[in-house]
Amino acid sequence: MAHYLDLPPHKLAGDPLILIVPGINNSNPRHWQSRWERQREDCARVDLGMWDDPHRNTWVNKLNLAISRAERPVVLVAHSLGCLAVAWWAEYEQPSQGNPVVSALLVAPPDVDRPGTDPRLARFGACPRSPLPFPSFLVASDDDHYCQLRTARMLANDWGSRFVFAGTVGHINAESGLGDWTFGQELLGRLLREHRVEQDRLAPPLLRDAARQSRLAATP
Repeated sequence: MAHYLDLPPHKLAGDPLILIVPGINNSNPRHWQSRWERQREDCARVDLGMWDDPHRNTWVNKLNLAISRAERPVVLVAHSLGCLAVAWWAEYEQPSQGNPVVSALLVAPPDVDRPGTDPRLARFGACPRSPLPFPSFLVASDDDHYCQLRTARMLANDWGSRFVFAGTVGHINAESGLGDWTFGQELLGRLLREHRVEQDRLAPPLLRDAARQSRLAATP
């Protein structure tokens, strides 16, 4: 795997690429992840492969390859077991703060350590519990049969994620009937705005002013 420990903070520049990280069986066309991918030009899906029979290290390696090939800041949008691929990527790669992943939206992570869970999920246990080296939201439902709400809250605390309650919407997938999932889009928008603010804070004054003028000129 490639490592990012030798990258100075915020070396990667430019607008972030949004990488969609699905879970088991991929995300079908009705899934909000697929809808976002169709709607956004800054969005791409990670082809993890082995969708119905996932292998942890294979998924992590493929995620790592997609991140490194982006050659720009990355925002991860993961669902279900894809959240565990993200956590294991951070555990293995130990990336520096903000490089190359600047933030993540982690939706409905399953409890891979629960006794009797699907063996395909159990392959991703024991779940990493180290804080993630980038800002993140962890979104959960109170009737998700893959993870109890209190377990999701504890996981958010361990990962250093901001916990977000999504309501009573099952596994927050296509079967949840969320359509384009406007609430999730708002969370993603917040992560992108926070990244822009951080970039402005760190940029030299002349570059910062130029970036602001460019954004103002692009505003209708």
